[in-house]
Amino acid sequence: MLNFIRQTLKSRDQEPSDNSTDREERTRIAAGVILLEAAHADHECTDEELDHVIGTLRSDFNLSKKHAEDLLELAHRERSQAVDLFEFTNHINNEFSKEEKKAVLEAVWRIIHSDGQLEKHEDHFARRLTHLLRLSHKDMIDAKLKAREQIQ
Repeated sequence: MLNFIRQTLKSRDQEPSDNSTDREERTRIAAGVILLEAAHADHECTDEELDHVIGTLRSDFNLSKKHAEDLLELAHRERSQAVDLFEFTNHINNEFSKEEKKAVLEAVWRIIHSDGQLEKHEDHFARRLTHLLRLSHKDMIDAKLKAREQIQ
């Protein structure tokens, strides 16, 4: 697995590959970074939020727990090196359909709601993400309500 991590980090510095496996993994990492950013939006990332991130990665990408944890480690590194979210949301915009982007937004809202509180920073993050994913305000509200339902 360490070879996988090294290879993924190495490929970040090289030109993009047309290899579909690399693109899939890059998409998973981009989604992981977005989910991590949601978990950290209120400047406090709880174990419960991290569990939601791992659970989402496992279910949405059909990953084993170990692969999801390794992916989360890569996403942490990518997040720490990134200046903003544009490179990740741009990748998601290029790879995902509108419905898939709505599913990402729902997952973000589930993470935000997992602690039972909505902080202003979390709300701001979700609004900014909606804009970056080229979704409408209605899409954001629908995702928020659906996520709240699922959490309760």
